[in-house]
Amino acid sequence: MSNSKARFKQELRELLESHLTLSHPIFHELLDPKCKNIDLLRKVTLQGYQLTKHFLDYVEHLYFYCPEPKFKRALLINVYEEETGRLSKTDNHVVLMQNFIRALGVDEAWRDSITPLPATQELINYRLNAVRDISCYHIGAAAVMIASEGQNLETRAGEARHELLGKVYGLNEFDLQFFSVHQQEDVGHVEQGLNLVSELCTTEVMRKEALYAVDHTCRLFYAMYDDMHREYRASAEIA
Repeated sequence: MSNSKARFKQELRELLESHLTLSHPIFHELLDPKCKNIDLLRKVTLQGYQLTKHFLDYVEHLYFYCPEPKFKRALLINVYEEETGRLSKTDNHVVLMQNFIRALGVDEAWRDSITPLPATQELINYRLNAVRDISCYHIGAAAVMIASEGQNLETRAGEARHELLGKVYGLNEFDLQFFSVHQQEDVGHVEQGLNLVSELCTTEVMRKEALYAVDHTCRLFYAMYDDMHREYRASAEIA
């Protein structure tokens, strides 16, 4: 990798690491053992499920349109794992999330009745639009492979958010498989994303667009948590 590509890759990495959504107030409340707010955890998880349902679509488009053969195979492996769970010896990743939702006491009817809040829908739409437009492939790759998959790598005092949630809410390893699998796999996925985007962005304009995509996607995640928190507070006041 040339010096300019290496510098750009590092810039992308540092930008991702500057956006720590685990610092959002909603997680302070969720991770407080004294609070143990299962109702809020259910609401956050059911919005997260809206994202999970679309993730395979993102990766399939990135695989289909990938212009670099050396990265295309890795994306195919990602699609295979998302769809089957065979590599992690678990299950389809949507099913893993459904298992977590069930562990929170949410049945299928309740789960399937939930629709995305406005900020959740905005995040979904931004990534869908990016990956479906081949002319902005580098933007879609940055938004999904770096900013989105990078969300699963955050820790507090060396522990991932799902490990902390497991302790607070008494969840077991099976319940948390969706998160433990992604935390392990997404280390490699983010690195692949950094390598792919730094390879694709051959002009200053493309680099600025990719940096914006990472920044904007991370901000959309934060805005999504803001929206969840507002909606929960409003519903709690009504109750």
